[in-house]
Amino acid sequence: MILQALYNYYHRCGNLPRKGMELKEIGFLIVIDKDGHFLRFEDRRIDKKQAQKYLVKKHVGRTSALLANCLYDNSGYVFGYSDKGDVMAQYHTFKEKVKSIYESHPNNPDIIAVHKFYQQEQSVTLELMQSDPLWPDIEKNLSKKYSTFSFLIQGDTKIVAEKEELLDIDTEVKADSQQVCIVSGKKGVIVETTTATMIPGSQATAKLVAFQVSSGYDSYGKSKGRNAPISEEAEFAYTTALNHLLESNSRNKFMVGSRTFLFWASKDDEAGQKAEDSFFNLFGFNEQEDDPNKNIEQVRKVFEAIYKGTLKTTSEDTFYILGLAPNAARIAVTYWAEIPLRQFAETICKHFDDMEVIDTRPKKKPYTSLIDMIRTVTLGGKVSDATPNLADAVVKSIFEGIPYPQTLFASCIRRIRAESGDKDKNAVHITRAAIIKAYLNRISNNQRIQIMLDKDNTNQGYLCGRLFAVLDKIQEEANNQHSIRERYMNSASSTPAAVFSTILNLSNHHVENLKNEGRKIYFEKLKQEIISKIDADGFKAQLGLQDQGRFFIGYYHQRQDFFTKNEENNNEQ
Repeated sequence: MILQALYNYYHRCGNLPRKGMELKEIGFLIVIDKDGHFLRFEDRRIDKKQAQKYLVKKHVGRTSALLANCLYDNSGYVFGYSDKGDVMAQYHTFKEKVKSIYESHPNNPDIIAVHKFYQQEQSVTLELMQSDPLWPDIEKNLSKKYSTFSFLIQGDTKIVAEKEELLDIDTEVKADSQQVCIVSGKKGVIVETTTATMIPGSQATAKLVAFQVSSGYDSYGKSKGRNAPISEEAEFAYTTALNHLLESNSRNKFMVGSRTFLFWASKDDEAGQKAEDSFFNLFGFNEQEDDPNKNIEQVRKVFEAIYKGTLKTTSEDTFYILGLAPNAARIAVTYWAEIPLRQFAETICKHFDDMEVIDTRPKKKPYTSLIDMIRTVTLGGKVSDATPNLADAVVKSIFEGIPYPQTLFASCIRRIRAESGDKDKNAVHITRAAIIKAYLNRISNNQRIQIMLDKDNTNQGYLCGRLFAVLDKIQEEANNQHSIRERYMNSASSTPAAVFSTILNLSNHHVENLKNEGRKIYFEKLKQEIISKIDADGFKAQLGLQDQGRFFIGYYHQRQDFFTKNEENNNEQ
């Protein structure tokens, strides 16, 4: 399923490298003259993390074997230098590779120049390179992904490694060497091993598909790839598609902690493109971005349009999501889903509905992103600080419309408790209120929590939260303080019977300090309206974790209600 979806994505794109080629980051060029003399290095890096890409022959798969790439490679192969020890065997392997290309194209001026470069004394050439102004920077960054080298002939505009006439890409296939491919269903030459497709955090040789040898997977005398035949054409297509999705500037991926999530639509039509763009805006921004909720409202509009049919789709339109994680030698698949696009849009809309709560801020941004959800329940406010596997569980909940993880809810309550005594922090803010509402509504349909204040909600935790917000507001207006909130919120939310008599007495003194008689009457009526709904036997001795969540959402709703226009009009009467 996964390989076939990636294979189809390769053909859907239409502009990815053809078989035998790939776009490769090459950070540094060795400029030589027509006689092969070293002239200088050229820096082709775009920034500190990436370099310019060139269409070159696909890299070779190597582990411990000495194999050279076609006219490009790392410093050990290209000019015999490494900060990790002796690499002369690599250098001679690359030199032999150049020689074989030269023997196939003895009249090509570019390969003649490169061949002459390797006829010179390696130590002398290396000494010249080390005197180049760019050498200190090269030496410092030898371990970087972009630290790959190729040749540029002085006065030319194309590097030697992208000259197709030198690449000798063999497209001829013998009929008797073909088998039926399990991915494409077509006959083709079967690969023994697959190409590395490195993801963040993995080894450079990590693969999505790897074949064991003598580990119980061999059958009928077949080994490696012949146990599950994948053709060269299909293997190239799915690995090229995967690497394209994994590019550093890709808008078809997002990362949460060590997990990499890739996503794509089955069709490149308007609905598919907008779904991909919107999904990226919902999940794919940088963790360091100042405003993680930017453009989220537009995301909701797009998925609503797909669900309601304004953006046309068919029953065959599908949305794919692939979750990957680094493993010892392979890439682990942590999540896979292929969902009809319209059904997926409905699930995303459900997430928005569940997470929606009242927002009275001047610049309303009521829709919460995944990164913001994870940040708000961690101590340091970073995704990397989150509980292991929390992000995976939240992602699965959003994608499948199932209950949000209990860990998310518990972490949210824990952070509110940790910050409630800090006068400089708003412990019960909109994102945490949204998480509590969404979690509780998905696990229970009894007296669902509304977007804004619900005066008909008689849950004892919710009522206690409302009452606590009223007492906090009275103190704020009377003395411009929040000592009730700072000292008593945690105990009021867990053991209300133990503290509410105390804070109600305190509130009576605070009411006396109010200068506006109308406000005194308003608050007294509001207190009585809430207290009248408390159980006849009084405040509960203890609230369970779910009712503690209802306490905080009740507190949030009541606080937000104080700022609505309707409430302001009531206050003036």
